[in-house]
Amino acid sequence: MILIEPAIEKKFGRAALKKRAIGNFLAQAMRTAELEGAVSVLLTGDEEIRRLNREFRQKDKATDVLSFPAAQVNGHGELAGDLAISVETAARQAEQRGHPLETELKVLLLHGVLHLAGWDHETDSGEMLQKEEALRVELGLDEGLILRAQSSERGAQVPTPRQRRALRLRSGQASDGAPGSVAVKKARRGKKR
Repeated sequence: MILIEPAIEKKFGRAALKKRAIGNFLAQAMRTAELEGAVSVLLTGDEEIRRLNREFRQKDKATDVLSFPAAQVNGHGELAGDLAISVETAARQAEQRGHPLETELKVLLLHGVLHLAGWDHETDSGEMLQKEEALRVELGLDEGLILRAQSSERGAQVPTPRQRRALRLRSGQASDGAPGSVAVKKARRGKKR
């Protein structure tokens, strides 16, 4: 179930927060991560996610995504857990990364699903990072949340997806139909002859 707080829906609009698309990606991420059970997603704002973060993690700050795994009885359960995502934080991060809000929501959903599946990058030795990187490629995402966070903590300048595409275009590595790509350049040369 996808629940969007009314104030957030009003602020960002239904066009930016498509429940069906979010639900479809959530289901795809759950299958890919081999997570069974139902997942509820709350799309909220910074104020509410800060309250949740303070109450459940004793961290008095807004964050992008929180995961709340459900208690399992004998290892089985119909509910996998709940996710809370701050759309306001996601929108800022999307702008910084140069991609649409929808893409950022997918990055956060995948990260949250992995936590619900039992992965924990705060206590493991890089296993969740490896899993997230493999699944983000499989799901068609340009970047994963853990690697991005680690890079920013080290002060490294990680190119945004838009910057990476521009670098590929300049070096002639692009193979899509984007202006400046090798395919387009060859097509233009062919037309001039």
